[in-house]
Amino acid sequence: MAKSSKPSDKKSASKKKSTSKKKSTPKQLSVAAIGTGNIFKAVHVKPLNENPDVKLVALCDIEESKAKALGKEYGIDKTCKNYKDILKIKSVDAVDICTPNKFHSEIAIAALEAGKHVMCEKPDAVSPKEAQRMADAAKASGKTLMVMRNNRMRPDSQFLKKYIAAGNMGDIYAGRVGWIRRRGIPGKGGWFTTKELSGGGPLIDLGVHMIDLAIWLMGNPRPVAVSGSTYCKFANSDVAGDSAHSQFGRAQADGTFDVEDLAMGFVRFDNGASLQIEFSWASNIEQEKNFVELRGEKSGACLDSSQPLKLFTEIEGMLCDILPQVPTNVWATHGLYLNHWVDVLMGRDKPMFVPQDGVHMIQILGAIYESAKTGKEVQL
Repeated sequence: MAKSSKPSDKKSASKKKSTSKKKSTPKQLSVAAIGTGNIFKAVHVKPLNENPDVKLVALCDIEESKAKALGKEYGIDKTCKNYKDILKIKSVDAVDICTPNKFHSEIAIAALEAGKHVMCEKPDAVSPKEAQRMADAAKASGKTLMVMRNNRMRPDSQFLKKYIAAGNMGDIYAGRVGWIRRRGIPGKGGWFTTKELSGGGPLIDLGVHMIDLAIWLMGNPRPVAVSGSTYCKFANSDVAGDSAHSQFGRAQADGTFDVEDLAMGFVRFDNGASLQIEFSWASNIEQEKNFVELRGEKSGACLDSSQPLKLFTEIEGMLCDILPQVPTNVWATHGLYLNHWVDVLMGRDKPMFVPQDGVHMIQILGAIYESAKTGKEVQL
């Protein structure tokens, strides 16, 4: 028979339990935003402001008037135009970066070195070297670095991840992904179409979303070789955009357009799997859509914005299509991912994104641009 606890043991256990409970209840997070343009206003500020574990304490934008206007709307008094002023605020626990692509790595690294946790809009960086520097800074600082991967939070993506984890698709050996638009160039002539600021066109703007989703669903194999081609055919077109996404960015009639409007490519992974890719801001197609198609030994899957999730398999010797009844609301997923980031910082969850994911992503994008330039496959 087991010995009963002595009264003193019970008191000790009770004391330990009480202490443990106290330690597991962290304080509210003080978060500052750097970059208050369209993407922050559209899908970042509301979920952060509504999260009970977050207090938005400061807003930064090179056009401080934008930060002030947003601050007035959400009751945030502290604003500035230089992100370095944000990093000097000791009480700030974390920053949310929504600037043009060029500045992602610079600000993220500085924030990590200043002891702040970081959420950054995609893409992680504009070069593999900068993405690696971000990963190194996160490791050295011991702080959490996450980059926006909102499509992982889609209900159909979450369902498919569980379906794959249960072994229902078997070995996933090939896939095809894309986000193609008929006319949807964002902020034509502005920073989106200026390579120095954006790092590229639809490949770096849209490619991160679908390529990441495919690789995540495939179990994060390591890319080993890449080939690709890029085209720019609509820089001088005056046809109005038919995509709601073309409203992002600030168009400039006399601005720069030195990026691609279409990119196509092929990625090989260390496990033998392969992935075809296609991303465009403008091309003569029927309509805009984004998609991830995966081929597995036991079944295939199609995530397509123009239709519900479909699974293709065999049951009792017959070919069968399975239509899971899952809801779809892509825009709400930014908030879900931001809430996941908060849960990670509060110690309630483990990050579904790690900095090495970002390094591999930017390596792929950089290699496609290099391959398009040289006409040769690039080994990673």
